[in-house]
Amino acid sequence: MTSVATIGRERLTACHDGRAGNARQSLALAHAVSKQVDECVLQPGLLARMFAPHRWPHPSQPFGRAFEARLAQPPHIAIGCGRQAALATRLLRARGVRVAQILDPRLDPRLWDLLIVPEHDALRGGNVVTLRGSLHPVDDEYLMRALSAFPALALLPEPHSVVLVGGPSRHAAFELPAFVALLKQVAACARAEGGSLSVIASRRTPSAWRQAVYATESDLPGVRWRDTGDGANPYAGLLAYADRLVCTPDSVNMLSEAAATWAPLYLWSPATIVGRPRHFIDTLLACGRARAWDCSPQPFDVQPLRETARIARTVRERLFLQGSAD
Repeated sequence: MTSVATIGRERLTACHDGRAGNARQSLALAHAVSKQVDECVLQPGLLARMFAPHRWPHPSQPFGRAFEARLAQPPHIAIGCGRQAALATRLLRARGVRVAQILDPRLDPRLWDLLIVPEHDALRGGNVVTLRGSLHPVDDEYLMRALSAFPALALLPEPHSVVLVGGPSRHAAFELPAFVALLKQVAACARAEGGSLSVIASRRTPSAWRQAVYATESDLPGVRWRDTGDGANPYAGLLAYADRLVCTPDSVNMLSEAAATWAPLYLWSPATIVGRPRHFIDTLLACGRARAWDCSPQPFDVQPLRETARIARTVRERLFLQGSAD
């Protein structure tokens, strides 16, 4: 029997397709579960791209040589995220690997040992675990490392307001003038307080919004980051040093990471969000972890929302202690 003492020494493979969101979730959970993490970036062939997570007769190297090596020498545990990884974890499970799959694969949940899905998804079942938001690596250790990695941010005047920028999506139909108005509001607040303002774009941010980020109140101390052309990505440092976080509400991943910090979180125009992310935003507001941005924000007590550690405990309980030989 695998004992509690052996947890963290079993080999664990994190599978993903290289997409940033899938990679971040699978790796964050894997590292929270075990100290022996092996990353496998899948390289799907044509049939895998077409059929995953469904299987087809006699698949040959569906994900390239790196994955074939894992099939030849299976790990003890595998964690996957995304549609391609859902097929990869199915194939590994057929080799005796205990597997957890992140996000709804749209197939019978019994094909995996454990499924991990956001609360706003409808999937439920005996081996289905739900979480608020998404999985990520942000915890106190992450924030402490970021403080050390970005010491220059400590020199910015306080309070330090940080705006995390996503972009328009099918759930959030934002226009550029409204976004510019938000930046001006946060800048005015920072200036009135004698503080600083940092604004950081993301992969989803349109080019016109990036230009607005760069042009925001250039005389106000702080960081304006559009992409790697502006230097190393300061995202982790800004999360750690923020006295206030203001977020566009389009990304559950970004909101989940912001909610895991110790900074008060303010959401820009949360009522405009439609679709499944609406549930997570309503949860953040209802539990008091976030408030709507109102141009004159008042500080409030914060309890970080950190689901990764809770889900990791569940994975250990459900998969490590199922009775495999050590």
